[in-house]
Amino acid sequence: MTRVAAIDCGTNSIRLLVADAHPETGELTDLDRRMTIVRLGQGVDRTGRLAPEALERTFAACREYAAVIKEHGAERLRFVATSASRDAENRDEFVRGVLDILGVEPEVITGDQEAAFSFTGATKELTGRDDLAKPYLVVDIGGGSTEFVVGDDRVRAARSVDVGCVRMTERHLVVDGAVTDPPTEEQVAAMRADIEAALDLAERTVPLHEARTLVGLAGSVTTVSAIAQDLPEYDSARIHHSVVSRDRVREITERLLHSTHAERAAVPSMHPGRVDVIGAGALVLLSIMDRTGAEEVVVSEHDILDGIGWSLA
Repeated sequence: MTRVAAIDCGTNSIRLLVADAHPETGELTDLDRRMTIVRLGQGVDRTGRLAPEALERTFAACREYAAVIKEHGAERLRFVATSASRDAENRDEFVRGVLDILGVEPEVITGDQEAAFSFTGATKELTGRDDLAKPYLVVDIGGGSTEFVVGDDRVRAARSVDVGCVRMTERHLVVDGAVTDPPTEEQVAAMRADIEAALDLAERTVPLHEARTLVGLAGSVTTVSAIAQDLPEYDSARIHHSVVSRDRVREITERLLHSTHAERAAVPSMHPGRVDVIGAGALVLLSIMDRTGAEEVVVSEHDILDGIGWSLA
């Protein structure tokens, strides 16, 4: 067995997985899996730069993760950075900080690479299941981008588009530095139009309508599942491979988009870092289901992070 550590640094969160990996099968046994909301992509859509305070939040999480990795004695470490750091003019500052703290240079991967990691992480466990028809459409709804991947045992087509819960919130729901509480119908309509345009782009590359099973990844999707199940707290075991109908996603999305900050914060399974962006994330998911005709989404807690881990096995 090889002990590996994988870090996925996105627009909204940074996540760590330390696991024992079997070099022949690629099976992972989790030793530590954690997530920190750092909002690295704060203001990137508007300024094109990573904000100093966002960098410091991210570096603080990196220092915490460095201690965990050392404690577990991981032999290999891979740090992957996605949408926000792809877009930022000052990403060299980010790279230097991570290298100083963790001793590895972050790989600022392309959208296609991100899609491939997400597909591997989400579908490896689904192999052999007779109840889920292929091909799969894996959608990874992040903070700054959403990845669309169609495949069966391997990726057939993939596309990353610049639509994510943080980007949509900052672009359409923020007025005078504050998130509208709740959003106006005009703001929601503008956000929906942006999402539809992104779906048009994705559809040029990825045959969305050929997929037989929709698999949804990342915090917006898992939070919708937690709400759908009325969980008293966030419970990964109950969320992983749960199934949520399109009607239920629509109901939850409408509720989130018409609620106040306080009402969203009072949801027992809601992470504090998602309160302001969950409405946009849910709308992205609903729009995908409407476009593809998917009547349900299979929710996976395993995603790009697991794909990165498997790449080290």
